[in-house]
Amino acid sequence: MPKELGRKVIASNRRARHDYTIIDTYEAGVVLVGTEVKSLREGKASLVDSFATVDDGEIFLRGLHIPEYAQGTWTNHAPRRTRKLLLHRGEIEKLIGKTKESGLSLVPLSLYFKDGKVKVELALAKGRKAYDKRHAIAKRDAQREIARTMGRAAKGKYRG
Repeated sequence: MPKELGRKVIASNRRARHDYTIIDTYEAGVVLVGTEVKSLREGKASLVDSFATVDDGEIFLRGLHIPEYAQGTWTNHAPRRTRKLLLHRGEIEKLIGKTKESGLSLVPLSLYFKDGKVKVELALAKGRKAYDKRHAIAKRDAQREIARTMGRAAKGKYRG
């Protein structure tokens, strides 16, 4: 069987970019069992309510829902079990320091296959207040309106 190449997104957490201000992102491997990988290959996973924690110098992903594999037997996995993330020691130390000192959170943004291996894009993020969310939405809408007007002007249809 030929080796898979490229990046294939399994699940993404679109709500995270709305609820948090993303400061930095990291790519981490995920420790999985066989039936989890088979379920992910079917494109089934949910990052809703998932987060990462630091325990004893290691980083764990909690709340990630990978449904049981349909053809699995008694060896099937628990859907919401805690999964270990694989990062370099230096990255782990940096993340531990930043989450301890400044109250930042570790939030998964997406889960994907990269060259046949399951990876998670982990973000170092700061929670947004309600007024920050409204401000971000207003800013995005204003940018969208500017782009729309510029597009019309380029086509010669704008009558300002």
